[in-house]
Amino acid sequence: MQRKTIGWVAEAADVNVQTVLYYERRGLLPAPSRSSSGYRLFDYEAVRRIRFIRRTQELGFSLKQIAALLALQGEQTATCAEVSAMAASHLEEIEGKIHGLERMRAALAPLVDICPGKGPLKACPILDSLEGDE
Repeated sequence: MQRKTIGWVAEAADVNVQTVLYYERRGLLPAPSRSSSGYRLFDYEAVRRIRFIRRTQELGFSLKQIAALLALQGEQTATCAEVSAMAASHLEEIEGKIHGLERMRAALAPLVDICPGKGPLKACPILDSLEGDE
């Protein structure tokens, strides 16, 4: 298997070199081997791992959660149920955030609706409401 430079890995994974270095520092990528001149040398597995990290980040998983998922991948005794439990827990977090955002929207939308969007700042119904003066 031919080893590639960090620039090649970054390009193949569609990230920048600093992202590769960051993932390495955070322990999400194993320390790569080095050439005789000290250059990092990666194999294609690093590209696959970076793509996995990026996809899980897009789903809102934290780096800590991603590290746990990666650790499960390396365990021979790990089960799909463990991954499913982690995903279900993350989904619950997302649902909670959605519920919170919906409450914020319900509170803010009426304020936006009653604001004429003109006039002096001291007569702004949004600021009045946020200050608690009624």
